[in-house]
Amino acid sequence: MLENTIQAVAQRDRLVVGFALAGIAVASWLYLAHEAERFAATGVCQCAAMMIGGADLAPWSPQALLPLFLMWTEMMVAMMLPAVTPLVLLFSKVARSRAERGQPYTSTAFFGAGYFAVWTLFSLVAALAQWILHGAALLSPQMTASTGIVGGVMFMAAGAFQFSPLKKACLTHCRSPLAFLMTDWRDGRIGAFLMGWKHGLVCTACCWLLMMLLFAVGVMNLLWIGLLAIFALSERIAPRKWHLSQISGVILLCFGAWLVFAAKPVS
Repeated sequence: MLENTIQAVAQRDRLVVGFALAGIAVASWLYLAHEAERFAATGVCQCAAMMIGGADLAPWSPQALLPLFLMWTEMMVAMMLPAVTPLVLLFSKVARSRAERGQPYTSTAFFGAGYFAVWTLFSLVAALAQWILHGAALLSPQMTASTGIVGGVMFMAAGAFQFSPLKKACLTHCRSPLAFLMTDWRDGRIGAFLMGWKHGLVCTACCWLLMMLLFAVGVMNLLWIGLLAIFALSERIAPRKWHLSQISGVILLCFGAWLVFAAKPVS
């Protein structure tokens, strides 16, 4: 009877966490779909409309940073939530298992908060980058790279990073969630937050250049946002023998080189 009760509680915890993650994901993607629809209809993202009230051509004021930051934060939640969901569910299971053995219970919510705190900081940096690039006329009114050369360089940089030792080390960490929990476990709310923060740092280091590709293809390009989200998850769960990172690196390098070459004027 006791064993059945324990299993029922553990199953309930996983369901609660699963439904919470699903709810956050749905809300984030609905927001992105709304913003993309608005942008497609008007040619102006909500953040620009709030600041300049018209065509997205003039330099943005510093006040535009807040809505830009909120937009990027929503995008990062929508894109990275699928990739971190397996680890969050595993964390919940391990936390409940430890509590059943009389050890302090660690809330999954604090782990998730630590993880997305890092991506929130990244969103601030991305918003600043977008504000600067827009002011320097390196982004078009459609929020894409203003020239093929700029976009091509972004793609080649992301492709080259796929072969770097840092990428390999970060991806090894992200592919071994159970090992991470067993070696870096910390009790308490602060401990859970710090665990999430550490994993978020590694995850951000693993994916930040891929996220920057949105500057090349369009910050509000819903198709690319979805593709990058799927790819971030695939890198973590695909068998190593698929060499997904290396194959994608070659594709990104070739596509970037093509963009640069195609942008050169014909002599």
